Amino acid sequence: MYGLVNRALQQLVCARCGDAVWQEIRAHAGVQEEVFMRMDSYPDEVTHRLVAAASEVLETPAADLLKEFGRYWMKYTMVEGYGALLSDLGPTLHDALAALDGMHARVSLLYPALKPPMFKLMDVSGDAMSLHYHSERVGFAPMIVGLVEGLGERYGVAVEVRHVAAKGEHSDHDRFDIRVLGPAAPQAASR
Repeated sequence: MYGLVNRALQQLVCARCGDAVWQEIRAHAGVQEEVFMRMDSYPDEVTHRLVAAASEVLETPAADLLKEFGRYWMKYTMVEGYGALLSDLGPTLHDALAALDGMHARVSLLYPALKPPMFKLMDVSGDAMSLHYHSERVGFAPMIVGLVEGLGERYGVAVEVRHVAAKGEHSDHDRFDIRVLGPAAPQAASR
Protein backbone atom coordinates (compact mmCIF):
# COMPACT_ATOMS: atom_id res chain seq x y z
CA MET A 1 0.00 0.00 0.00
CA TYR A 2 1.39 3.38 -0.87
CA GLY A 3 2.04 5.90 1.89
CA LEU A 4 -0.60 8.18 0.39
CA VAL A 5 -3.28 5.86 1.84
CA ASN A 6 -1.75 5.75 5.32
CA ARG A 7 -1.25 9.53 5.29
CA ALA A 8 -4.92 9.98 4.42
CA LEU A 9 -5.94 7.73 7.30
CA GLN A 10 -3.70 9.74 9.63
CA GLN A 11 -5.18 13.03 8.46
CA LEU A 12 -8.74 11.73 8.83
CA VAL A 13 -8.09 10.65 12.42
CA CYS A 14 -6.26 13.89 13.27
CA ALA A 15 -9.06 16.01 11.79
CA ARG A 16 -11.71 14.03 13.62
CA CYS A 17 -9.98 13.39 16.98
CA GLY A 18 -6.65 15.22 17.14
CA ASP A 19 -3.00 14.26 16.92
CA ALA A 20 -2.84 12.72 20.41
CA VAL A 21 -5.44 10.12 19.40
CA TRP A 22 -3.51 9.37 16.20
CA GLN A 23 -0.35 8.83 18.26
CA GLU A 24 -2.27 6.44 20.53
CA ILE A 25 -3.54 4.53 17.47
CA ARG A 26 -0.07 4.38 15.94
CA ALA A 27 1.42 3.07 19.21
CA HIS A 28 -1.42 0.55 19.66
CA ALA A 29 -0.80 -0.69 16.09
CA GLY A 30 2.93 -0.99 16.73
CA VAL A 31 3.69 1.27 13.78
CA GLN A 32 7.01 3.07 14.11
CA GLU A 33 6.61 5.45 11.17
CA GLU A 34 5.69 8.94 12.31
CA VAL A 35 5.45 10.22 8.75
CA PHE A 36 4.31 8.25 5.71
CA MET A 37 5.93 9.21 2.43
CA ARG A 38 3.13 9.29 -0.11
CA MET A 39 5.18 7.79 -2.96
CA ASP A 40 6.77 5.02 -0.83
CA SER A 41 5.28 1.55 -0.67
CA TYR A 42 4.45 0.04 2.74
CA PRO A 43 3.30 -3.50 3.56
CA ASP A 44 -0.50 -3.86 3.51
CA GLU A 45 -0.18 -5.20 7.04
CA VAL A 46 0.70 -1.68 8.26
CA THR A 47 -2.63 -0.35 6.99
CA HIS A 48 -4.52 -3.32 8.41
CA ARG A 49 -2.91 -2.80 11.83
CA LEU A 50 -3.70 0.93 11.77
CA VAL A 51 -7.36 0.28 10.90
CA ALA A 52 -7.66 -2.40 13.61
CA ALA A 53 -6.04 -0.12 16.20
CA ALA A 54 -8.25 2.82 15.17
CA SER A 55 -11.30 0.58 15.53
CA GLU A 56 -10.29 -0.33 19.08
CA VAL A 57 -9.17 3.12 20.21
CA LEU A 58 -12.17 4.90 18.68
CA GLU A 59 -14.57 2.11 19.69
CA THR A 60 -15.94 2.05 16.17
CA PRO A 61 -16.35 -1.03 13.96
CA ALA A 62 -13.58 -1.27 11.35
CA ALA A 63 -16.18 -1.45 8.56
CA ASP A 64 -17.64 1.89 9.69
CA LEU A 65 -14.18 3.47 9.77
CA LEU A 66 -13.36 2.16 6.29
CA LYS A 67 -16.65 3.50 4.95
CA GLU A 68 -15.91 6.92 6.45
CA PHE A 69 -12.38 6.69 5.06
CA GLY A 70 -13.74 5.98 1.57
CA ARG A 71 -15.80 9.17 1.68
CA TYR A 72 -12.81 11.09 3.03
CA TRP A 73 -10.53 9.62 0.34
CA MET A 74 -12.56 11.36 -2.37
CA LYS A 75 -11.96 14.77 -0.80
CA TYR A 76 -8.38 14.01 0.23
CA THR A 77 -7.24 13.00 -3.25
CA MET A 78 -8.68 16.20 -4.69
CA VAL A 79 -6.53 18.26 -2.31
CA GLU A 80 -3.46 16.05 -2.84
CA GLY A 81 -3.29 16.90 -6.54
CA TYR A 82 -5.43 14.22 -8.14
CA GLY A 83 -8.39 16.48 -8.91
CA ALA A 84 -7.70 16.46 -12.65
CA LEU A 85 -7.80 12.66 -12.72
CA LEU A 86 -11.12 12.69 -10.90
CA SER A 87 -12.46 15.43 -13.16
CA ASP A 88 -11.62 13.31 -16.19
CA LEU A 89 -13.88 10.49 -15.02
CA GLY A 90 -16.84 11.96 -16.88
CA PRO A 91 -19.89 14.16 -16.38
CA THR A 92 -22.05 11.68 -14.44
CA LEU A 93 -21.70 9.19 -11.60
CA HIS A 94 -22.35 6.36 -14.05
CA ASP A 95 -19.54 7.60 -16.30
CA ALA A 96 -17.20 7.93 -13.32
CA LEU A 97 -17.86 4.39 -12.10
CA ALA A 98 -17.38 3.03 -15.63
CA ALA A 99 -14.04 4.88 -15.92
CA LEU A 100 -12.43 3.74 -12.64
CA ASP A 101 -10.14 1.18 -14.31
CA GLY A 102 -8.88 3.77 -16.79
CA MET A 103 -8.13 6.16 -13.94
CA HIS A 104 -6.17 3.45 -12.10
CA ALA A 105 -4.18 2.76 -15.28
CA ARG A 106 -3.15 6.43 -15.31
CA VAL A 107 -2.33 6.40 -11.59
CA SER A 108 -0.13 3.33 -12.19
CA LEU A 109 2.16 5.54 -14.24
CA LEU A 110 2.90 7.55 -11.07
CA TYR A 111 3.01 4.55 -8.73
CA PRO A 112 4.80 1.71 -10.56
CA ALA A 113 4.35 -0.84 -7.74
CA LEU A 114 0.62 -0.13 -7.53
CA LYS A 115 -1.63 -3.17 -7.42
CA PRO A 116 -4.91 -1.46 -8.25
CA PRO A 117 -8.27 -3.10 -7.93
CA MET A 118 -10.36 -3.74 -11.01
CA PHE A 119 -13.89 -2.40 -11.30
CA LYS A 120 -16.58 -3.43 -13.73
CA LEU A 121 -19.91 -1.63 -13.95
CA MET A 122 -22.75 -3.93 -14.98
CA ASP A 123 -26.50 -4.36 -14.95
CA VAL A 124 -27.19 -0.70 -15.52
CA SER A 125 -30.92 -0.02 -15.56
CA GLY A 126 -32.21 3.49 -15.04
CA ASP A 127 -30.90 4.65 -11.67
CA ALA A 128 -29.67 1.20 -10.61
CA MET A 129 -26.34 -0.46 -11.37
CA SER A 130 -24.00 -3.11 -10.08
CA LEU A 131 -20.30 -2.49 -9.42
CA HIS A 132 -18.00 -5.52 -9.36
CA TYR A 133 -14.79 -5.04 -7.37
CA HIS A 134 -11.83 -7.35 -7.91
CA SER A 135 -8.82 -6.95 -5.62
CA GLU A 136 -6.06 -9.14 -4.29
CA ARG A 137 -6.43 -7.25 -1.01
CA VAL A 138 -8.90 -8.49 1.54
CA GLY A 139 -10.86 -6.44 4.05
CA PHE A 140 -11.23 -3.13 2.23
CA ALA A 141 -14.68 -3.65 0.68
CA PRO A 142 -16.41 -1.28 3.16
CA MET A 143 -14.15 1.48 1.82
CA ILE A 144 -15.77 1.02 -1.60
CA VAL A 145 -19.18 1.86 -0.11
CA GLY A 146 -17.76 5.17 1.15
CA LEU A 147 -15.95 5.83 -2.13
CA VAL A 148 -19.16 5.42 -4.14
CA GLU A 149 -21.06 7.63 -1.69
CA GLY A 150 -18.25 10.21 -1.95
CA LEU A 151 -18.38 10.06 -5.74
CA GLY A 152 -22.13 10.54 -5.53
CA GLU A 153 -21.59 13.70 -3.46
CA ARG A 154 -19.06 14.89 -6.03
CA TYR A 155 -21.68 14.48 -8.76
CA GLY A 156 -24.45 16.00 -6.64
CA VAL A 157 -26.49 12.82 -6.18
CA ALA A 158 -27.46 10.79 -3.15
CA VAL A 159 -26.82 7.08 -3.55
CA GLU A 160 -27.68 3.90 -1.73
CA VAL A 161 -24.84 1.38 -1.84
CA ARG A 162 -25.36 -2.20 -0.71
CA HIS A 163 -22.54 -4.76 -0.44
CA VAL A 164 -24.45 -7.75 -1.80
CA ALA A 165 -21.66 -10.27 -2.48
CA ALA A 166 -18.40 -10.59 -0.56
CA LYS A 167 -15.21 -12.10 -1.86
CA GLY A 168 -14.82 -15.49 -0.26
CA GLU A 169 -16.01 -19.03 -0.54
CA HIS A 170 -18.89 -18.32 -2.93
CA SER A 171 -17.44 -15.43 -4.95
CA ASP A 172 -14.05 -14.42 -6.31
CA HIS A 173 -14.89 -10.71 -5.92
CA ASP A 174 -17.14 -8.23 -4.14
CA ARG A 175 -20.29 -6.81 -5.70
CA PHE A 176 -22.10 -3.62 -4.78
CA ASP A 177 -25.59 -2.69 -5.89
CA ILE A 178 -25.96 1.05 -6.32
CA ARG A 179 -29.14 3.05 -6.62
CA VAL A 180 -29.21 6.77 -7.35
CA LEU A 181 -31.82 8.26 -5.02
CA GLY A 182 -31.88 11.79 -6.44
CA PRO A 183 -30.12 15.08 -5.86
CA ALA A 184 -27.85 15.18 -2.83
CA ALA A 185 -28.89 17.27 0.14
CA PRO A 186 -27.09 20.60 0.25
CA GLN A 187 -23.95 20.58 2.43
CA ALA A 188 -24.04 22.76 5.52
CA ALA A 189 -21.64 25.67 5.32
CA SER A 190 -18.62 25.19 7.54
CA ARG A 191 -17.49 27.97 9.83
